[in-house]
Amino acid sequence: MKKVLVVVDMQNDFIDGALGTKEAQEIVGRVAEKIRSYPEDCVYATRDTHEEDYLETNEGKNLPVPHCIRESEGWQIRKEIQEAMPHAVIVDKPSFASLELADLLCRENEREELEIELVGLCTDICVVSNALLLKARLPETKISVDPSCCAGVTPESHEAALLTMKMCQIGITQ
Repeated sequence: MKKVLVVVDMQNDFIDGALGTKEAQEIVGRVAEKIRSYPEDCVYATRDTHEEDYLETNEGKNLPVPHCIRESEGWQIRKEIQEAMPHAVIVDKPSFASLELADLLCRENEREELEIELVGLCTDICVVSNALLLKARLPETKISVDPSCCAGVTPESHEAALLTMKMCQIGITQ
């Protein structure tokens, strides 16, 4: 069994940029440490990616805060995280969950059975969305989330997302 790590949206705008929080800032070191605990060829990452017309999109109308605009500083993966995963497969995603990542991991799982761990931002939006999508696509695969390496929009919504994932049979590690 091959253990892989999915690093969700560890981008400047979610850490200390347009949508940053102190909780997000606090997990950067732990996420970098977690990445280094995996072989270099077992790390995948997502990058929230929006275009200049973001405010005209459905998401932009519901969250009118421009963020992660392609090629901007806020779109970049945090330097410490990028340095910890120089060979990661990075998937740009225009929405909360990545169909491309799910397809990629499904193909990987056909070659060799996977165990998937997720970390990153935000627990209550993109982490939970990707975890549930992966669980739907790979129902027999062990999928877990490390809550110490995740942060939500608020501490309360972080806890609510962890409970949702637990109820959907996604492991919550300690």
